[in-house]
Amino acid sequence: MNKRELLKALSAGSLALPWSRAAQPAGLARVVVVGGGMAGATAAKYLRLWSQRSIEVTLVEPSAQYTSNIMSNLVLTGQYSPSILNYGWSNLQRNYGIARVVGSVTAVEPGGSLGAWKVSIATASGTQVRYCERVVLAPGIQFDAVPSMQDASVPAPILHAWQAGPQTLQLRDQLAAMPATGRFVMTIPKAPYRCPPGPYERACVVADYLKRNKPGAQVLVLDANPDIMAERENFSLAFGTMYASNLRYLSGRVLRSVQASAGQAGGAVRVDVVVRDASGQELVMGSETHEAQVLNVIPPHRAGAIVQALGLADAGGFAPVDGRSFESTLPGRAGLHVIGDAAKTTLPKAGHVGNQGAKICADAIVRAFAGLPPYATPTANSACFSPLSNSLASWLTAVYQYEQDPVSGAWRFVARDQVAGTVGATEAAGPSTEQFEKMGTWYRSLMNETYL
Repeated sequence: MNKRELLKALSAGSLALPWSRAAQPAGLARVVVVGGGMAGATAAKYLRLWSQRSIEVTLVEPSAQYTSNIMSNLVLTGQYSPSILNYGWSNLQRNYGIARVVGSVTAVEPGGSLGAWKVSIATASGTQVRYCERVVLAPGIQFDAVPSMQDASVPAPILHAWQAGPQTLQLRDQLAAMPATGRFVMTIPKAPYRCPPGPYERACVVADYLKRNKPGAQVLVLDANPDIMAERENFSLAFGTMYASNLRYLSGRVLRSVQASAGQAGGAVRVDVVVRDASGQELVMGSETHEAQVLNVIPPHRAGAIVQALGLADAGGFAPVDGRSFESTLPGRAGLHVIGDAAKTTLPKAGHVGNQGAKICADAIVRAFAGLPPYATPTANSACFSPLSNSLASWLTAVYQYEQDPVSGAWRFVARDQVAGTVGATEAAGPSTEQFEKMGTWYRSLMNETYL
């Protein structure tokens, strides 16, 4: 694939993948999909589409609408209306015959003679039960607690806004009300976390907003990782040139606590961090304290509550899965699949990747119902555009191939740079207004492909 073809595929939202056209299931085929985000909605749609509607699909989701995390940083700075983030499931119900239950799954247990699995769902009218042969879990993430984060002495809510919705608007309002010479401090958790380039993107668009509206204000980025985790060239360029006057980036800063600062004007809070070197060792006398008028803490996170409750997550907080099918690799969990940000793979946790992984999972389930094994070496495309200001954007993409490590024997997704022909991701040569415009096309294409 040459660079022109790569960019065309990136703008369209996905690359063509070798999905099977498996035979229709011979017997009863029922799947319950838990969660209607990017991964869950895609899985439900393609299970119906690729099985020619022979698989009965129930989508369980408690929310009235899905709020996209993609593009939410530009809602945070007031550039776009919140409505640009909102999507629903009515088109999936109408166009593909997906049954939707408004509620939350409380239990998944063996179904006996009525099906492999019994799924209990809490709804407004009481508990409903669905029996099925397979369950696809796409609950997204939940956040770890931050020490002192809920301390009543802290004068204002401390927000992550890393799950788009009300917190996005609250943080937008805090940013707008920040003193003209205030400081916006954000913390980035240790990887893996949702959307590797997202925190650096947020730092850029907030710095851009402050530069234009509050030139005396500052941005401080406290990153628990040893370096920028994605699009290193473009974000380093932005931090060092575009925002050299109002943004400071500090790596190796692991959040320890958040506390109120007595007597500080503007409702300031204190952020205590431990400083670590590139190897993760704490530096001698390395702790720091920083003041912030607006504090944006992105806490460490893990797979959503239902994955934890079912014991599908490992000690790292995410669910180990077979990359050919996203089926749990834990004993006794055959037929339980975990997709999206909740899954533990070598794929990044991002909306576009959730869409891709869901297709791999759906394809494997269609094959399984037809008595066929999953495709042995599936591929997935990770693609995104990142705004660096209110008019400039860059992009990042990689094509991942599922393959076996020749030394360890472990199976994993490996990123291949399709332009250079090397292992790794490809990023834009630099930010541009043209890429900012293409970002809108990419976003609409991806969301429509998922929800229409």
